[in-house]
Amino acid sequence: MAAKRYELSDAQWRRIAALLPGKAGDPGRTGSDNRLFVNGVLWVLRSGAHWHDLPERYGKWKTLHKRFSRWSKAKVWERVFDDLTKDRDNQYLMLDSTLVRAHQQAATGKGGTRIRLWGVPEVD
Repeated sequence: MAAKRYELSDAQWRRIAALLPGKAGDPGRTGSDNRLFVNGVLWVLRSGAHWHDLPERYGKWKTLHKRFSRWSKAKVWERVFDDLTKDRDNQYLMLDSTLVRAHQQAATGKGGTRIRLWGVPEVD
């Protein structure tokens, strides 16, 4: 299956599938389609769109959001990221400048520009 934009490839899915709840044999309810759910979450997070703008192919946005929130509270996402970051050849996680923002005044700070070395006490 070829991955659509914002969706997991087959190799990426195989990497995380066993880490997710809702598989056959897990206690509780079996997830209807974990891959479709994760791809829907990725679509929202990667596109920057609102949950209610989720394409219909992923299901009802409210259902997806509720499940996302349950997994967040149950620390499912943390377990997935912890496992992925243990991989020395990690190609699964990426942080870019679109995720890191500074306040507009962070460039100069209050009182203008001055350089202070870390660990060096300020002079009175």
